[in-house]
Amino acid sequence: MPEANRRIVLAARPTGMVDEATVRLETDPRPEPAPGEALVRVNHLSIDPTIRTWMNDSPGYLPPIGIGDVIRSGGIGEVVETKSDRYRLGDLVFGMTGWQEYAIADEADRSMQPIPEGLDPPTALNLFGINGMTAYFGLLDVGALQEKDTVVVSGAAGATGSTVGQIAKLKGASKVVGIAGGPEKCAYVVDELGFDGAVDYRAPSLGARLHEQCPAGIDVYFDNVGGTILNTALAQLAMRGRIVLCGAIAAYNATEPVPGPGNYVNLIRRRGRMEGFIILDYASRFPQAQREIFAWLLEGKLKHAEHIVEGLEHAPEALNLLFTGGNTGKVVVKL
Repeated sequence: MPEANRRIVLAARPTGMVDEATVRLETDPRPEPAPGEALVRVNHLSIDPTIRTWMNDSPGYLPPIGIGDVIRSGGIGEVVETKSDRYRLGDLVFGMTGWQEYAIADEADRSMQPIPEGLDPPTALNLFGINGMTAYFGLLDVGALQEKDTVVVSGAAGATGSTVGQIAKLKGASKVVGIAGGPEKCAYVVDELGFDGAVDYRAPSLGARLHEQCPAGIDVYFDNVGGTILNTALAQLAMRGRIVLCGAIAAYNATEPVPGPGNYVNLIRRRGRMEGFIILDYASRFPQAQREIFAWLLEGKLKHAEHIVEGLEHAPEALNLLFTGGNTGKVVVKL
């Protein structure tokens, strides 16, 4: 087993997209597990937009990544050495591994959880990880989905958005429309994922085309993007419509302030609600969601896609894919 641990650390606060000045690849000694701990060899990293926000020196639901610290992220790895009764050799575990080849699992804080046998790591990171949980609780709890609702999802070809739309159909929504970038992604969400329609946000007249798809208004808008797309959806809210604020990917790399949602007054006219959430607040209920998602998966009712990037050194490029639209589905780095 190698004695070294390659890891990517934060070298400087980014301005705009992450580049070669933002992060640094280092080689350190492999960590050694203490009693009650296990050594995990990381094999897959979860690449999520929130990683970019953790790089900023600004308050959030988790503290910023420190300069010189390993980039924080979820991941899956194999237990290769153990001094713990909780973690066995060969176990595949999920937790906050960071962008590195080896991480420590601590039984005291249950920092890593075993994944179910037979479930491959990319699928586990997607449907059973943060993306699947965010889609499930964001739509059903925060969005309070009801049968016959009209649902619109931005970032519809991404990991979270693609699952939101499918769950909405499974739970009885009358119409599900995705907002995605480009004809290929729009075709994907309709032809492969079963959405009822799709709108290309890169084409002209987004508002008019969204109205054509949802002439009676939007009951639930699941927002992964923010910016002008959120503002457009606000203008077309149905009576007592709900907006789920999941992410604001349009703003994460912005070097100038992103315009706020000028159409927020429509929330008053339509007696609507706009609410944000942090998925960690639902952690105690993850098993409930995972059981239902697993059943859908076994029945062939839930489709998923993973965009695999090979090599730890390419993790920064993989993160940037989320902001350039270069991915379809969940971005995963395979070490």
